[in-house]
Amino acid sequence: MLFATENSEGCTTFIINGRYTPDGRPVLYKHRDTGTLDNALVFFTDGKYSYIGLVNATEKCDSMVWGGYNSAGFAIMNSVAYNKNIGDTTRMDGDGQEGIIMKLALQNCATIDDFEKLLTELPKPLGVDTNFGVIDGQGGAAYFETGHQGFSKIDVNDPAIAPYGYVIRTNHAFTGPIDKGAGYIRYATANNALYMAAAMNMYDPQYLINNISRNLTHSLTGANLWENLPSESVQTDFRPFEDFIPRNSSASAILVRGVRKDEDPSNTMMWTVLGFPLVTVATPVWLAAGEPLPSIFTIKDNFHAPLCDAAMKLKERCFPIRRGSGAKYINIAAVINSEKTGIMQLLKPVEDEIFQKAKELDGRMTTEKQRTGLIRDYYKWLDSYLQETYKKLFGIVMDI
Repeated sequence: MLFATENSEGCTTFIINGRYTPDGRPVLYKHRDTGTLDNALVFFTDGKYSYIGLVNATEKCDSMVWGGYNSAGFAIMNSVAYNKNIGDTTRMDGDGQEGIIMKLALQNCATIDDFEKLLTELPKPLGVDTNFGVIDGQGGAAYFETGHQGFSKIDVNDPAIAPYGYVIRTNHAFTGPIDKGAGYIRYATANNALYMAAAMNMYDPQYLINNISRNLTHSLTGANLWENLPSESVQTDFRPFEDFIPRNSSASAILVRGVRKDEDPSNTMMWTVLGFPLVTVATPVWLAAGEPLPSIFTIKDNFHAPLCDAAMKLKERCFPIRRGSGAKYINIAAVINSEKTGIMQLLKPVEDEIFQKAKELDGRMTTEKQRTGLIRDYYKWLDSYLQETYKKLFGIVMDI
């Protein structure tokens, strides 16, 4: 069994149970931080269920998945815990075991009970120190805080555990030793954001993406990067950028919108933020339409996804200092400024259009045949729209 080198990085994740969302559907969310910044989506048909997975855009993209969902309506993600194996002297070789387990789950699991059975039956030590988050098509929602020898299940549907409908996990397990692990500051930031979302009944995908993966507040220092904005994008205005939810290591985010209990699992869908979240847009995918997925976030022969490549180029404007500790300082003028020419500000109306058209499409999908045709038409429009928009706004040519 392999030990995950992914645990050198962190993530911010949460699950919202369907009783608290406006449409009654659960939400699974992962903001991904990793040393592998080239990410992509892949449509897999190599298991009992077909599934869409977020992958590292490398030669090993077929062997590990870092979040996604399958045709049974089962979805999974993880965040490294760092404190489930304290005191365990087991030494493991290799990397990516969390990704291997998540791929196995998407291939074979329809329910949370199936996943619990998988974790129970896998040979020990598991080679992980992680929080797996899962939802299913039967209304199930849970975290499995997992170490080498076993796991603890956290039921997100239990109001004693999730009084406002959500559970957050960053880089510590609540069933591990207290004050060990990491991600405490990001946990507090996410909790502030989700508490306000609950208070305003705003468990909406676009709102959640903007207030988690693009959250520019710091729960410990009180810093808010929206304050005292530089006047224009040509300025350089460097701000410390550490322990925010988005970080230099942020590579992507996914939001899976599940289904209500007894609803057709094919209504499950996923929003993906491919690339550094402050300089890219959220885009939707549906398993129901089959292959191919939009070209903008699928792997090409060079093991790159065009939308992720575009985000990497724009990210260079945000972190122009390469030497020393330069990666810890963001040029906020490139992202947001008073004249509204920052990258994130220019992309906002683009993303608004993507969400609006997806909402219109969602309301028109009635029969399976109609749904497949509408989604494939949407994919074609999305490829063309983003290719034209990035060239017009930033001079970036996407090779799709």
